[in-house]
Amino acid sequence: MSRETSDVAAILLAAGRGTRFGDEPKLLAQVGGKSLVRHAAEAAIRSTADPVVVVTGHLGEEVAAALEGLPVRIVRNALYAQGLSTSLKAGFSALPRRARAAIVLLGDMPFVTAGLIDALAAAWRDGGEPAALVPTLNGRRGNPVVLSRALQGEIESLSGDAGAGPVLRGRPDVLEWPTTDPAVAQDIDTREELAGLRP
Repeated sequence: MSRETSDVAAILLAAGRGTRFGDEPKLLAQVGGKSLVRHAAEAAIRSTADPVVVVTGHLGEEVAAALEGLPVRIVRNALYAQGLSTSLKAGFSALPRRARAAIVLLGDMPFVTAGLIDALAAAWRDGGEPAALVPTLNGRRGNPVVLSRALQGEIESLSGDAGAGPVLRGRPDVLEWPTTDPAVAQDIDTREELAGLRP
């Protein structure tokens, strides 16, 4: 499926403060000469997901500058300080009508590839377009996740620093997708974790 006809969009959550990281803005920290957030955005762009919606908040102008030149749709979340739920809602509100689902990416996961994103989208379609498709590694759920557009009403009811977890909990129509790709569990929260990635 080409980007132009894709029924799955990407929402890149890049609004948080990353307080565990310290004074340096986490999403702007460099890995291999690129910021964490640019790694995530470029993976989404190379996939068939379209559009790529980037939700900014904390240091929004700086994050947008780090993505300069990339064909992404930046959505500013003025309520980012109220928690992750506000960014998820902002991202879903920006989706085009043709999007039947969104792959929700985190800005601090630099090893997620376009191939993984496309595999998740294909698995969601092949699985009968469930409410959500969640990758698992060694039995543990990871990211990114595919969320059906059908969940938008329930996502709108979320509040605080919760992602989609409360919406998905206990639902029979959430499909787990086992993978051996360690990227689904590799997010960066601290400087020490980032330092471990440097060549």
